[in-house]
This record gives sequence, C-alpha cells and structure tokens, in this order.
Amino acid sequence: MLQKLSRLFKIKTRGEAFLIIYALALGACTRGTAYLEQYPGWGGWALFLACTGAVFLAGAKILDCLKYERAEKEAAKAAAEAN
Repeated sequence: MLQKLSRLFKIKTRGEAFLIIYALALGACTRGTAYLEQYPGWGGWALFLACTGAVFLAGAKILDCLKYERAEKEAAKAAAEAN
C-alpha cells in the first residue's frame, strides 16, 4: 500500500516535471510580488529575482535527474540482457 502511495509523489516523465516547474514558478512569482509590495525599490526587485532564479535552478535539477534516472534504467536493462 505504501508503495502505491509513494508512486504518486515520483516524477516519471518530462511532462510531469514541466507541470511541477510551472507550479513552482507561479508560487515564486506570487512570493516575488509580495516582496515588491513589502520592499519597494531595488530590494524588492532583488528578492523577486532571487525567487524566480531559484525556480530556474530547481527546474534544471529536476530535468537533469530525469535524464540520469532514464540512463540508469537503460544501463541496468542492458546489463540484465547481457547476462
């Protein structure tokens, strides 16, 4: 039962990854606009850019991990076929 539940929280495809990155971006922009209201001027814009920059870094990491997991599965499959 726990395995079935844990599968819901795994990112399996690039489409799922892009949906998660989109949701992160929406949240970051919302937080960034709140920073712009709280800290008008240069400080607010710096915090806004930090929020959106974090999404770029997280998105790149998510996509890289998907590539790594796919390559690992293919290598394991090739090793199993060779034996």
